Amino acid sequence: MPAAGLKTIIALSFVLAIGFLLVILSCALYKVYYPLLVVATYVLAPVPNWVASRCANPDDFVESSGNGILDLGRFCTGFMVVMGIALPAVLAHSALIGIPAMVMCIIGGLLIYGTIISFGMFFQEEQEF
Repeated sequence: MPAAGLKTIIALSFVLAIGFLLVILSCALYKVYYPLLVVATYVLAPVPNWVASRCANPDDFVESSGNGILDLGRFCTGFMVVMGIALPAVLAHSALIGIPAMVMCIIGGLLIYGTIISFGMFFQEEQEF
């Protein structure tokens, strides 16, 4: 895995800012602020993984116990990510927002989720055995 330098941090921060800009513009340009509900999923999506990793068995010698809670955390996180992408489509289908606002919100959400995943890849600590 390549080392994360200053250029990586700047590039990922720029992409994250573009994603949030698209979500905010999808609300402000069309004067309908329902797509801001998607921002709640960006904030709440990592919480199940965080809680599950804290509740898992910290014993490194027993691998089999504690995997159920980790799987539940990953499932809930996956649900939140899918909800963050599908919620603009549901809002557009019910005619609460327009199709261009939906497209901007989904693209912004994909940029934000991609940035979060990239931060995780570049800044994860190496595990020693």
